Amino acid sequence: MKVDELRVLEVDELDGRLRAARRELYELRFKHAVGQLENSSQISKVRHDIARIMTVLRERDFGILASVAPDSLEPVTVPAEPEPVEAEASAAPAAKPKRTRKKAEESS
Repeated sequence: MKVDELRVLEVDELDGRLRAARRELYELRFKHAVGQLENSSQISKVRHDIARIMTVLRERDFGILASVAPDSLEPVTVPAEPEPVEAEASAAPAAKPKRTRKKAEESS
């Protein structure tokens, strides 16, 4: 399963695939615990699939819309709207005076 394939799916389909992948991971871990799993690399593959699905869901939560252009296979990223910069951020706070050691002559 590739990220480009996941990005064209709807949120409901992604949720269904996420539930199915988590169930599959549960079953693989159970098989591994009882010694019935022949290929343990399946566990890491399913974990990577879960991570890919969760990444696409989080991108959509943040408004990062990455879609596949119809003419090419390269994804086109549309950035989310930038947050407005507050006016107070431009005003720098007053700098504190530096603390220096007093000379031995002044303290005597």
